[in-house]
Amino acid sequence: MRAARTFALELERSGLASATRGVRTELFGSLGATGRGHGTDKAVVLGLMGESPETVDVEAIPARLAHVRTSGRLLLLGRHETHFRDAEHLLFLRQSLPFHPNGLRFTALDVEHEPLFARAYYSVGGGFVVDEAAAAGEAPLRQEARLLPRPFASGDELLAICKATGWPISRVMLENETSFRPEAETRAALLHVWKVMQECVRRGCHAEGVLPGGLKVKRRAADLYSRLVASPEAGLRDPLTALDWVNLYALAVNEENAAGGRVVTAPTNGAAGIIPAVLHYYSRFVPGASDEGVVRFLLTAGAIGVLYKENASISGAEVGCQGEVGSACSMAAGALAEVMGGTPEQAENAAEIAMEHNLGLTCDPIGGLVQVPCIERNAMASIKAINAARMALRGDGRHFVSLDKVIKTMRDTGHDMKDHYKETARGGLALNVLEAPLDLSVSLPEC
Repeated sequence: MRAARTFALELERSGLASATRGVRTELFGSLGATGRGHGTDKAVVLGLMGESPETVDVEAIPARLAHVRTSGRLLLLGRHETHFRDAEHLLFLRQSLPFHPNGLRFTALDVEHEPLFARAYYSVGGGFVVDEAAAAGEAPLRQEARLLPRPFASGDELLAICKATGWPISRVMLENETSFRPEAETRAALLHVWKVMQECVRRGCHAEGVLPGGLKVKRRAADLYSRLVASPEAGLRDPLTALDWVNLYALAVNEENAAGGRVVTAPTNGAAGIIPAVLHYYSRFVPGASDEGVVRFLLTAGAIGVLYKENASISGAEVGCQGEVGSACSMAAGALAEVMGGTPEQAENAAEIAMEHNLGLTCDPIGGLVQVPCIERNAMASIKAINAARMALRGDGRHFVSLDKVIKTMRDTGHDMKDHYKETARGGLALNVLEAPLDLSVSLPEC
C-alpha cells in the first residue's frame, strides 16, 4: 500500500497523473507467488487511491474494492480517473527483481497504453519500502547520516553501552530516538501503537465467521473469548489459564490480519500477534504493570528488532518464518524480561533463547494465505517468548550462546534454506496439505 501510494504521489509530482489512463502493477518473487493470499492486490489498489495503512477505513475496504472492480475505474489519489482491470493491471510474476524477493514495479500508461512513467520498489520487511535508488546504493536505506548518541550494531555493543551507563536497554533506545523527535513524542507514539494493538485484539475477540480466501478457516478467537469470560473462576482451578488468554490475544490479532484488518507490523504482519499477545500478558498478568512499562517494553523490543534488521533479516521471503515469527518471539522475550525486572544481560539471554528455538522455521503458508500455520504459530511463539523470559530471569544473564551468534546462525540458516520454504507456498505444508491448487480468485472482493 505504501509503495503504491508513493508511486501515485511521484506520478502526480511529475505532472503526468492527468495523462495517465491506467497503472500496470507487476508483483515479483514472493509477492507474485503469494500476493493474492496475502492481500497484496488489495493493498496496491488502495495505495494507488491514496490510502495509508494507518488511516484507511478498514470497514469500507470490501465495498471500495468491489466498486473499482465492477466499474473498471480507479481514482488515483482520489483525484485522477484511470481504467482498471485485474488481468491487465495486476500481474503476478514468479521471477524476482535483483535486490529483494519482495519487489513491485509500477508503470503509468497513456491513452494508447504506452508507458509514461515507471518505478520499482522493494518491501524489505517491517513495513519499510525502499525505491530503486536506495536499492542500488545511490541513496541511504536508513538515515545513517543522523548522529545517534548511543549507536550500536550488535548485541555485544548494546550490552557494553548498558554496562558503561548503568542503563537498561529501553533507556539506550529512548536516547537514540531523541535524534528523531522529542522524548515526549516518542512516548506518545509508542502508547498510540499500544492502543492500536489493544483495539486489534478487541476486534478479533468479537469477530466471528470464516476467514476469506478459500480454505474456509473458522475464526476461533471470539468463541475462546466467550468461554474464558463465562468462567472467570477457572483460573483459580487451573494455573495455566493465563496461557489460554495469551493464545486468545495472538489468535485475535492474526485472525484480524488474515481478514484484512488493521494490525501493527511488529516486526511483520505475518508475526503481528506475538508482541501484542506478550504485551497484553504483561499488562494484565504481571503485578505493577503500567504505561511506563509498556513504553519500556516496546523500546526494548525495538532495540532487539534493530539487531535482526541490521545483521540478518525479518523477511520470510529472505530467511523463512524464523525471520518473522522467530524475530518477533525474540523481541517479545527480551522486552518482557526487562519489564519484569531483568538486567540487560537477562533480557539479551531471553531474546537469544527465544530465537535459538525458532531456528530453521520455514515459511510455508497453505494456499499462500496467512492462516495455516501462521495464526497458530503466533500463539505458540507468544507462549515460547514468555517461557524464554522466565528462564532467563531464573539465571544471572550468563549463557553459552550469545544473541549475536544466534542472529548470525539464523541468517546463515536462511541463506541455506531452499526458496520453496521462503514464502512461496511451494513447499512444506503448502505443498503437502492441499491435493490440488487452491483457486484464490473467488476471494478477491473480500477483505
